[in-house]
Amino acid sequence: MFFFFVGGVDQRVRQVLKSGAQSCIRCGSAADLVEYEKVLKLFFIPVLRWPGKEPAIYCNICSQFSPSFTPPDEAAADSRRSPLLSQVLRCHSCSRALDPDFRFCPFCGTQL
Repeated sequence: MFFFFVGGVDQRVRQVLKSGAQSCIRCGSAADLVEYEKVLKLFFIPVLRWPGKEPAIYCNICSQFSPSFTPPDEAAADSRRSPLLSQVLRCHSCSRALDPDFRFCPFCGTQL
């Protein structure tokens, strides 16, 4: 007997909080600060929805969701510094710290 499962979890924009809030970490274009929801789909039909924990950055050009972060100079002044800052500024392959404007990691060459 073979069981074939078609489904998964998807992210969708619920509400745009601020247009052009930051630049996309993948393509560098202007991206929006949004509230999002996660959607469980079974056989391409939405079954369950729940809200995301924190606002995220969404790029309309490349459809990339990424955690929102505060630039380092503003983060020092902000007492509620985001714990996701270190994740955003690191390469996905070699985990080295990067400038958020980079499109490729200068250490391993991975496209961001």
